[in-house]
Amino acid sequence: MKNVTVGEFIVNTQDNIPGSSGELSKILSAIKLASKIVSHEINKAGLAANIIGAVGSENIQGEEQQKLDLYANEKFINALSARGVICGVASEENESYIAFNNEINNKAKYVVLIDPLDGSSNIDVNVSIGTIFSIFKRKSQGEKPVEISDFLQSGDQQVAAGYIIYGSSTMLVYTTGNGVNGFTFDPGIGVFFLSHPNMKTPKSGEIYSVNEGNLNHFHNGVKKYINYCQSENKEQNKKPYSSRYIGSLVADFHRNLIKGGVYMYPSTKKAPNGKLRLLYECAPLAFIIEQAGGKAISESGRIMDIIPKKLHERTSFFIGSSNMVDTIEQLMNSED
Repeated sequence: MKNVTVGEFIVNTQDNIPGSSGELSKILSAIKLASKIVSHEINKAGLAANIIGAVGSENIQGEEQQKLDLYANEKFINALSARGVICGVASEENESYIAFNNEINNKAKYVVLIDPLDGSSNIDVNVSIGTIFSIFKRKSQGEKPVEISDFLQSGDQQVAAGYIIYGSSTMLVYTTGNGVNGFTFDPGIGVFFLSHPNMKTPKSGEIYSVNEGNLNHFHNGVKKYINYCQSENKEQNKKPYSSRYIGSLVADFHRNLIKGGVYMYPSTKKAPNGKLRLLYECAPLAFIIEQAGGKAISESGRIMDIIPKKLHERTSFFIGSSNMVDTIEQLMNSED
């Protein structure tokens, strides 16, 4: 698979996707194109004052919007609508979904949900950020405008999911349900090459990622797990785990996917339903980690089983190496 581009890889493997007739490759191609544009803009953020900082408004989540949030949102939506292969898109930055209501797009079989720029509050300090996306087959009848029910599907109905991480290099990582593959962008020639084939996460790791500033407000089982991570047991040859929390979900997840570890965003008194968005962040990353041999749960069960009731639904989130997630789940259940 040496020097295989993402385009070649998609074409070579699309037969593994039931019912695929080229639309999915066009959707991924649109995401790939927009990610190149966004990556270029991010890489010059320190030189161009007009593209960094806040715009003075909040998104539907109540979060301060950054200039690059709006820029990335526009580029991904425009790229996706232009291909004529999806009937609508839902973005973390928009209150409602967008229906591409025309003769061509109404016939399309797919919808896309996207977090255009995850971790954007870190732009000004040059920390890795990312894009997360999820692709579903529509449930409503074709040749009519997309409906809300097309977006409110459980994670196990995803056709594909992935993320782009903009860091020391730009990488695209995605799954269509047949394993996880990563592609690194070569800016010299503008091409993504397969760099991480068949990615698997270790069953256990020695990294835990959580905002410990909220420790006093966590579920007792989560507190016990953090104490377990920090403890040493010479008889079991266990050393304390390393705490690594970037505050950029894609960056924390990407590191733990490769090295082994667990990322946690529990519910708190301030956010009793959790803070992360089920459809834009948790479900797509859950699809990826399960395909890589890991696990993803909320405080009430498997992330992929949750049927959302609204577009911007939030949930608690624990994702990473399977043995580590199992231990968290056992400790939380013992406290119920």
